[in-house]
Amino acid sequence: MQPMVTDLTRRALLKQALGTAILLPAAGILSACASADITKEQLSKGQPTGAEAGERIIGCSRTADGRYAVVVADSHGRPIHQIALPERGHGVAIQPGGALAVAFARRPGAYMQAFYPATGEGLPIRRADQNRHYYGHGAFSADGRYLFATEGVSTTSEGVIGVYDTTAGLQKVTEYTGFGIGPHEVVLADPETLAIGVGGVHTLGREPLNLDTMQPALVYLDIQSGKVVEQAVLSDKRLSIRHLAVTDTGDIACGQQYRGQPEQIAPLIHLHTRGGTLRPLLADDEDWLRFNHYIASIASLDGYLLATSPRGNCYGIWREETGELVDLRPLTDASGVAVSEGQWLVGSGAGKILTRTPRDSGHVEQSAVMWDNHWNLLFS
Repeated sequence: MQPMVTDLTRRALLKQALGTAILLPAAGILSACASADITKEQLSKGQPTGAEAGERIIGCSRTADGRYAVVVADSHGRPIHQIALPERGHGVAIQPGGALAVAFARRPGAYMQAFYPATGEGLPIRRADQNRHYYGHGAFSADGRYLFATEGVSTTSEGVIGVYDTTAGLQKVTEYTGFGIGPHEVVLADPETLAIGVGGVHTLGREPLNLDTMQPALVYLDIQSGKVVEQAVLSDKRLSIRHLAVTDTGDIACGQQYRGQPEQIAPLIHLHTRGGTLRPLLADDEDWLRFNHYIASIASLDGYLLATSPRGNCYGIWREETGELVDLRPLTDASGVAVSEGQWLVGSGAGKILTRTPRDSGHVEQSAVMWDNHWNLLFS
């Protein structure tokens, strides 16, 4: 599949004085796109103070009464703040420095919820634009000014990266398109480049409509122009690329959902070095089946990758250099994973928090939070 270039004729772009800032649309386009109801004054209040210092786990959750929230907790999973969500959440993006965070609805999502991790104060919910939905993930620019959200055209699942300006009340200032169908997670590959896991699946709600014609890809976009600068594809088109992580060496790790038959087997994690091809990690067939065709969260530590599978109730650890699976363990509803002080923290929908390194099996604590698929750590 040849790279597709974003149509820039629909927006006039003005270059910012800072070399690292992305380009903004001209005033007329800005007015047309600006529909958020968060004010600049509201966004400016979230600076953390010394009283809130310490490591924080941030993730979406299901509450005991069956509702949904995004939770800020300490490193033992004890809740500090809980911000109610109207529907199930998925991923959370944290602004560099930690002043602001945004939780995204599970796909096809209708909202994103901005909040202050330091105080737990939620800002007005930002509803998806007409004929748009959120895919559950976003990432901030390196300077923290812009938020990039994975979105889709509701009628076609055409991929969209919505660009929101924190200095303008989280107004959408432009959209990047032309890179594929069904984007899911987006991360900063480097300060000038976005990496996007393009799932390739057109859905009506959550029902897939094009499994026979899927075109998944790992796509890199230039932040300033929105143009595709590189992409990598898999030979098995039923491997829908979903979740991403930047490794210690700067490679991109991709976690897939396999959309083939239940008895079929495919490698669910690949690594990509810019300019190269996607390289599968290795495991025996029965080990891949343990993951039940789905990878949720990935984190790199000291040359190893840990990946979770809530559907498989397990997690695995691979050596990045050789691709070999070195450990596979059960964990009920294994969900988010993050790295803290030379060790992984792994959460679960059953409230478990596992702390371990690549070389030891670690220990498990019980928290009161039923964590969803993804975690972030905030150090303040």
